[in-house]
Amino acid sequence: MTEIHDAALFLAHACALEEDAANRFADLSEAMKTYGNQEVAAFFGQMAKFSRMHLAEARERSGFRKIPDLAPEDFQWLDGDSPEAASMEGSHYLMTVEYALELALESEKRGQAFYAEVAKTTTDSEVRMMAEEFAAEEAEHVAQLEVWAKRYPALQG
Repeated sequence: MTEIHDAALFLAHACALEEDAANRFADLSEAMKTYGNQEVAAFFGQMAKFSRMHLAEARERSGFRKIPDLAPEDFQWLDGDSPEAASMEGSHYLMTVEYALELALESEKRGQAFYAEVAKTTTDSEVRMMAEEFAAEEAEHVAQLEVWAKRYPALQG
């Protein structure tokens, strides 16, 4: 169970999550360029930019706080791993657009679930507010990815 009751600890998680998301989207963008789909590559590039903006926002919100440098085992992820650290074993030159979108969509859903769980379980009002805001941002990403997924019906299994 994820229970984060300290703003600095929450922001450490948010920074790690958003950095993972930016890296994953950048990797997916490169994979789509290799695959030859410039349109999806550009979309993933834009999503990487949004994740870097969210990372900057999380760092900015730390203000005067010292964000803890957490060891991997100190993170309180729902499933043990960062929600946005999607498995990229399929990110090679044969990766399909459908698979790339599926990886991204599942990661964004896990990110949203993480933030929603923190908002639900925290006793700290500041953490709750930030977690709700970040969950809403992740929900926007999920919605965007769902629109793109509808363009590639292989995901509609």
